[in-house]
Amino acid sequence: MSILIVGSLAFDDIETPFGRSDDTLGGSSTYIALSSSYFCDEINLVGVVGSDFGKDHFRLLHESGIDTKGIQVKDTGKTFRWSGRYHYDMNTRDTLDTQLNVFADFDPHIPSQYRDSRYICLGNIDPELQIKVLDQIPNPDLVILDTMNFWIEGKPEALKKVLERVDVFIINDSEARLLSGDPNLVKSARIIRNLGPKTLIIKKGEHGALLFTDSGIFAAPAFPLESIYDPTGAGDTFAGGFLGHLARSDEQNDAELRKAVLYGSAMASFCVEKFGTEKLANLELLEIEDRYQSFLDLSRIEE
Repeated sequence: MSILIVGSLAFDDIETPFGRSDDTLGGSSTYIALSSSYFCDEINLVGVVGSDFGKDHFRLLHESGIDTKGIQVKDTGKTFRWSGRYHYDMNTRDTLDTQLNVFADFDPHIPSQYRDSRYICLGNIDPELQIKVLDQIPNPDLVILDTMNFWIEGKPEALKKVLERVDVFIINDSEARLLSGDPNLVKSARIIRNLGPKTLIIKKGEHGALLFTDSGIFAAPAFPLESIYDPTGAGDTFAGGFLGHLARSDEQNDAELRKAVLYGSAMASFCVEKFGTEKLANLELLEIEDRYQSFLDLSRIEE
């Protein structure tokens, strides 16, 4: 099954209590694409980079089976760059520097060979650009959306227009409260689902994730890890694993949605074990299946 991913590609300078990594390959679409590539053979990526995005970076994507013909290369500018420092609990971070560079003028053009992609993932970009992407895709089977508080506060009306056209919406708990205007996540979920998306996932960081559908609520735990080096990209990695499993199964029933949440959680748990995409780019499928089984075992009770 074909997957289309539209979002940012970036270089990150990351500092945590356990180390530092500079010039790390990042960006929402990078994490989503690498994560979903373990489940699907046809990953199409659309984004923009500058002249500093080298052959080694493209090679890493190509070796994961990701098609990069949709990546625009602007020779006169530099790639989007973000710098951040995480606090000791790893749940809060300070953004030290953001340089949009060529991403500031990103105008997503979907190549003709990508327009029949069946599964669409709209990474965290301007909702007006997300609408522009959807206008270029005639008949997707499934559209997944991500956003952030910046767009919820800055472009609420455009975001609501996007929500009317998506099937799955993935946000974190603070974003859910901000968008709904209600502190209770169950009430927030009802309010947000009334805006359009039939399926809502609220990520809760180290406390797991909640899946809301017409069938009810499913709670997935976070995987208990002894070592967490870098949470950057974990949410996007979750989205990639979730999307990848749905594309692989080619089913969207309640059982497969719940499995997809666990696969997304499994991929996110790998992501945080190394800086940037280092761990994510060097996994084996057997490792992923073993971690998925570990998630199933976390709440299993033998009679």
